[in-house]
Amino acid sequence: MAGDDIFRPDFTPTPYWWEAYAPVAGDLVDVPKTARVAIVGGGYAGLSAALELAKLGVDAVVLEKGALGVGASTRNGGSVSGGVNVGKSFSGRTAEVAPDDEQRLLSDASDAFALTERLIAEEGIECFWMKHGRFVGAWAPKHYDYQAGRLASLNDAAQSGAYMVPRDRQRDEIASDYYYGGMVVERSASLHPALYYKGLLDACRRRGVAVCAEAAVERIAPVGSNGGAGWRVETSRGAIAAGEVVIATNGYTGELTPQLRRRVVPIASHIIATEELPEEFARSLIPNWRSLSDTKRVLCYYRLSPDRRRMVFGGRARFTHVDPKLSAGILYGYMTERFPQLRGTRITHGWDGNTAFTFDALPHMGQQDGMHFCLGCNGSGIAMMTYLGWQTARKIAGAANAPCAFDRPEFPDHALYSGNPWFLPMVGGYFRLRDRLDRLLA
Repeated sequence: MAGDDIFRPDFTPTPYWWEAYAPVAGDLVDVPKTARVAIVGGGYAGLSAALELAKLGVDAVVLEKGALGVGASTRNGGSVSGGVNVGKSFSGRTAEVAPDDEQRLLSDASDAFALTERLIAEEGIECFWMKHGRFVGAWAPKHYDYQAGRLASLNDAAQSGAYMVPRDRQRDEIASDYYYGGMVVERSASLHPALYYKGLLDACRRRGVAVCAEAAVERIAPVGSNGGAGWRVETSRGAIAAGEVVIATNGYTGELTPQLRRRVVPIASHIIATEELPEEFARSLIPNWRSLSDTKRVLCYYRLSPDRRRMVFGGRARFTHVDPKLSAGILYGYMTERFPQLRGTRITHGWDGNTAFTFDALPHMGQQDGMHFCLGCNGSGIAMMTYLGWQTARKIAGAANAPCAFDRPEFPDHALYSGNPWFLPMVGGYFRLRDRLDRLLA
């Protein structure tokens, strides 16, 4: 199949997840005049922070510039990592940190996974939480060797339950010979990202949190000359006097906070969903129902839908936003390279969303110019942004038992970057070349 032949007549350039929950503004909640904490950004991090603050008796308001859930929280692939992706940059390289620091980071990443699971249980969130693990395919033999070298740290610090699968046993995990073996990470899961978002939103509303849609924040200014008397937060629907401000905009960080914008690189990730597949055929593709990803620089990630009837396939078709049909065609090619048996299957949905990467490949929380922030999921948005929002809330309320490993004073920027990722097309081309060379040398 080629061109428009890969699309069903009812193809839509919207997320498959929106069939269950589509972002809406609904009846607009009034923007309050005052709040102890004003949270800018209504994604996973913002809602998680607001929810924890409410549990701790701290008044918070969430300010979202558009409909509730319109960003990456309802657009991602729905895979939840237990730490395997921590420190992995958009180039595929792993952050260079001291061994003791790495242990702390992996341990906190493990806690992020546990927090996500606990919230789902405590709040009764119906989001198809399934702990079937993950298989990470090795693009080249040297990638397999690198994975094997990480096993000890993943298992010791993050309790990942990871083990290697050689190429001659690969079909136990995937009906394909595409990879050179890979790594199974048992402590990984999947969920329905839009329903998880809805669950967090409902939990906030049950506790009386003001979650304000269509309330774009236009200006944040300290009150008083020394900046110690709180903040005035001006929105498109009124101003708020707040004691603390949290920036939780992640891949959609803009000119409102230029000092943070130049520290995160928004990279578009693209996803498609296929039409329904015969049940036994779908099961044969991924026998253990795991989430899958690979070690390419231009990586792909994929899984079966929660009803196990569709392939949901994502990756960096381009590093920037393009027409959904163009990116869908590229992803279709990637998908059928891995699963030739899917040739002839058509696409019903195609979409994209922003993922925020940092220059040191690590998520960050902390304070900048007096404002709190939690940014830079680096491809692990569900667990990590939930966790950083929760940790930020506990820090504000004085309830944190120990410093978070991701609360780091160093949040690097780059002299040639001010927030406009002009270099991404060139970077994407270079990484594709490097991937081809790795494969040829294999």
